[in-house]
Amino acid sequence: MQRIIIETPDSLSAILVGARWEAVTKLLPQGDVVIVTDANLFNLYGNRFPRFPVLKLKPGEDSKKLPVIQKLTTEMLRLGFDRTVFILAIGGGVVCDVAGFLASVYMRGVRCGYISTSLLAQVDASTGGKTGVNLGRIKNVIGTFRQPEFVICDTTMLRTLPDTEYMSGLAELIKTGLIGDRSIIDILENNQAAVLGRDRELLTDLVARSVRFKASVVAKDEKEGGIRRILNFGHTFGHAIELHQSVPHGFAVAAGMEIAARFSLEKKYIGVKVYDRIIRLLRQYGFHGEFKVTPRRVRELISHDKKKSGDMISFVFLKGIGKAEVKKLPVDEIVGFYSNFRDL
Repeated sequence: MQRIIIETPDSLSAILVGARWEAVTKLLPQGDVVIVTDANLFNLYGNRFPRFPVLKLKPGEDSKKLPVIQKLTTEMLRLGFDRTVFILAIGGGVVCDVAGFLASVYMRGVRCGYISTSLLAQVDASTGGKTGVNLGRIKNVIGTFRQPEFVICDTTMLRTLPDTEYMSGLAELIKTGLIGDRSIIDILENNQAAVLGRDRELLTDLVARSVRFKASVVAKDEKEGGIRRILNFGHTFGHAIELHQSVPHGFAVAAGMEIAARFSLEKKYIGVKVYDRIIRLLRQYGFHGEFKVTPRRVRELISHDKKKSGDMISFVFLKGIGKAEVKKLPVDEIVGFYSNFRDL
């Protein structure tokens, strides 16, 4: 097991990579605890949950909305929970987002911790303290920053993930390697069979590398005022593709990374050799971007991007494998590049 600490001015969060999820009982406080999970996770693991009340969500992105938060709050009040309650999330990114948001607003804030069950959540969504729900089709526009006291990343749980969900997480792992830890890229290039075979030891190492990098970024910039923005590499176009084409988050981000890599090449921030290496890795793991979104629709969707300020967007470029930089660009330039990219 590897223990990685995220320390911010107001909180301390321990990420336990490779720990067994059943050990959570040693981390829970005395007193009231409520579990938030989804129906799929409950069916798989519910008979081994700690013996506390369980609030179940409908699996999927449709649970990330304010009426669900209202329903959960009502149920917690019915059960008699006060501000001493501890919320334990057991699930992937949606469950952690919802439970974290609930913890940040229930009676103005209660304690929480996560058992992160998907690769996407382990390498990204459950660490760093971001929570959020969607408003209609606008992703995470309502949210807070709330650091969990702990996150358990048990890579044995990844064996039960559907292939699509597992591959979605691999895309975010690739993203981390491209923006910050190039050793991740080397490992993915040279260990495809073990990665696709979900080798526990290898996955524990990869998740720990990803979390360690993210922890270093979040410690410097918890609320995304500066360097943390590099974690959005591939997301400006990725979110537009996800919303328009209804594809899983990681697959959309992979497509967004392909576009952003090409944009980096056009800007001469990277050379052809680096660009070709990125595309080769994406293809190696089966990510073949389909860019069905029209430029007009891209403009509409990125107008709601949280990185937008006036007519400018903070766009993440690559300066090499393992090195990223944020540049503010006019929306017109971003949409114009995309229009040209689709014609290639």
